[in-house]
Amino acid sequence: MLVAALSVGLLATGAAAQVTTVIRGVVVDAQNGAVPGATVALRQPSSGLERVAVTDATGHFDLPNLPVGTHDVRVTLDGFTPVAQRVVAATGAPVELTLRLAVATLTDTVVVRPEQTAVDDTTAGTRHAVSVTRIERLPVAGASRGLEAVLVGFPGFAQNANGAIHPRGAHNQMTYVIDGLPISDQLTGAFANALDVGVVQTAELMTGNIPAEFGGKVSGVAVLGSRSGLGTGRASTGSLSLAGGGFGTAHGALQWGGERGRIGYFGSLTSMTTERFLDQVSRDNLHNAGNVVRGFGRADLRLTPQDTVRLHAMGGTSRFELANLRSQQAAGQDQRQHLADLSVWGAYLRPLGLSSTVDVTLGARTTSAELRPSAGDTPITAAQDRRLSTVTAQARYTRQAGRVGVRAGADVQAFPVRERFTMALTSFTLNVPGSDGYNPALTAHDLTRGGVPFRFDDARTGTHASAFAQTTAQLGDLTVNAGVRHDEYHFLVAGRQLQPRIGLSYRVGGRDLVLRASYNRNYQTPPNENLLLSNSEAAGRLAPESVRAALGGATRAIRPERQDVFEAGAQFALGGRVTIDGAVYRKHSRDQQDNNNFFDTGIIFPTTLARLRVTGVEARATLLPVRGLSGSLSVTSARAIATPPFTGGLFLGQEAVDLLSAGPFPIDHDQRLSVHATAGFDPSGPWWLSATARYDSGLVANPSDPAEVAADPDFADLLPYVNLTAATPRVRPRTIVDLATGIDLANARGRRTWGVQAQVTNLLNRTALYNFQSVFVGTRVVQPRTASLRVTRYF
Repeated sequence: MLVAALSVGLLATGAAAQVTTVIRGVVVDAQNGAVPGATVALRQPSSGLERVAVTDATGHFDLPNLPVGTHDVRVTLDGFTPVAQRVVAATGAPVELTLRLAVATLTDTVVVRPEQTAVDDTTAGTRHAVSVTRIERLPVAGASRGLEAVLVGFPGFAQNANGAIHPRGAHNQMTYVIDGLPISDQLTGAFANALDVGVVQTAELMTGNIPAEFGGKVSGVAVLGSRSGLGTGRASTGSLSLAGGGFGTAHGALQWGGERGRIGYFGSLTSMTTERFLDQVSRDNLHNAGNVVRGFGRADLRLTPQDTVRLHAMGGTSRFELANLRSQQAAGQDQRQHLADLSVWGAYLRPLGLSSTVDVTLGARTTSAELRPSAGDTPITAAQDRRLSTVTAQARYTRQAGRVGVRAGADVQAFPVRERFTMALTSFTLNVPGSDGYNPALTAHDLTRGGVPFRFDDARTGTHASAFAQTTAQLGDLTVNAGVRHDEYHFLVAGRQLQPRIGLSYRVGGRDLVLRASYNRNYQTPPNENLLLSNSEAAGRLAPESVRAALGGATRAIRPERQDVFEAGAQFALGGRVTIDGAVYRKHSRDQQDNNNFFDTGIIFPTTLARLRVTGVEARATLLPVRGLSGSLSVTSARAIATPPFTGGLFLGQEAVDLLSAGPFPIDHDQRLSVHATAGFDPSGPWWLSATARYDSGLVANPSDPAEVAADPDFADLLPYVNLTAATPRVRPRTIVDLATGIDLANARGRRTWGVQAQVTNLLNRTALYNFQSVFVGTRVVQPRTASLRVTRYF
């Protein structure tokens, strides 16, 4: 089944979606006798998550590791009339149910009730969710894309190269919270290893009215719950899948888990190799091979009926070539990159009665990146060795008392950073003295003119502490969300910010129509990747004259971004089968954060602009299954206008910087319209079909001279796919269609045994660009038509 996600009606204290709950109970007959062998089926309307349990000899069932929120429970057994109940789990405290079955009579008829929509009248913000049930059948490109390839189907995102997504006019300021551990690294294929989407059970996405619990990077927050062995009812279960496709891509995945007594365990190991690891920089796929290996492990220990400990480990490594232009391929350029990451964390959870919970999380994460140069590098050569570690401690308390919920907590992070970087110019045609855009500061590092390499080596440690409190109160048809957060940031600069966040939602006349409005003050800390160099005096001395003049000749440190965000929206249901959610928003940012991609390497340098103004409109319509057919339609329009001067970055020989420093300009992720449609057909039986279609009107491109581009053999054949004569140059619009189909076979007990899936991405084989000579991200080409086949054995 492929259905777009609905926003779920769960308390905003429950941005606590990172907290899991358990729904358990007993099934009895009319005389309160135990009913063994009954099937208890659960479904979460928002994400589509589906779970099944069978009652034991005493009539009891247990459904653990469920996301907090609204769930529909249905009990069936031959000879009894089915019973259904909607359950709201507001906290992590276990939900106890007693479900009573009545004996069916000869006159009883079975009524098949369609799935019901669920409008969100409590969070007062934009929420979307998706689960493994839907993710498994999405026709998304594989390679190094990860979870971002799933999230981009929701409204509010502009799609970029190598899996990058821009939430609501921001570059990539997102936080991923996986089983309580916050990760704010820039998780795209070129800069860091993406999260393995195969271990995700549920994902809740927040882009509007972000709860006070979340800080650091909050243009978007994805709260992820991983798979667990709890609830499988087996000591050993899992799957083995093998896949192959175009560009010599081969993929394998092994997942195994189970439960014994009070212990649940789950592990995953995936590996992929391909000849097209990153999005290519020209129509020719040159020097672009790579491989990635990722692992994940989780253990759940029920120490007592109230006390649970969760232990996690996650890590991976990728090695890949950096895609070449034709001139670089001819020169023998052979730059390669190695990325690695390792995370370990644990969480302790304890219910305090039936209305309160407390949870504590401790974790550590380390990432590293190494760029290796080659003798044929042109027009620059560069080497990098950086390491970033983050140690996290956090505590949460949640209480639900009637129609009022409270959640409070505190976080402390320490992050040691080490950076080593070397760079030199290797082409005599770059930074020619006397030419337009000539930068005298670079001559000392021009190897063709007797210069020496630029070198940088530094290490520092920063800290970030925060505390928050938030509440949700339901007053009849009105719900008030109020929270406050305070951050203390100490690294290359020191800063602090008190952040009020408030939202109101109102259910009109008790109907399935909810109006909402919110205001958030946010404090976004700078990205730590290459922040030492970007903030250094050494890098400041290399900046173009226009940038240094705008800053009065001084090097200005990159400061946290301060935002004021306003949102208004509505959600309503039509006929019990369709849900429509829409929002308008406006964001004002000071010290807006972005990145400068160092040519087409895998190196990014943080940068800021003085201000950013974003206005946007977005909507999503969701169709619940009707005779096996389901689907969604997401529409996004956003304007993002940035105001210089620049701070940070490492801009070399890019004349566009002079133009962008002259006044306000549309940032590269400004896009007038994007439309993302999904459709799924899942009739009764083993066969299914799903499809997606996405239209993008085009991101902002570099204001390059068309005549110069036409004369450049590296870029001339890309000229038809970019409009350089418009007032604001943009890549031309594109429509990409993806298709997937498969068969799932099951045994007599209903358990899957085999699965076969075939998919085609870019079915119509459209040639298109994500970017063109962008100051921020360079040039990248959309993947051409690619077919793949996957076979899975379940055990």
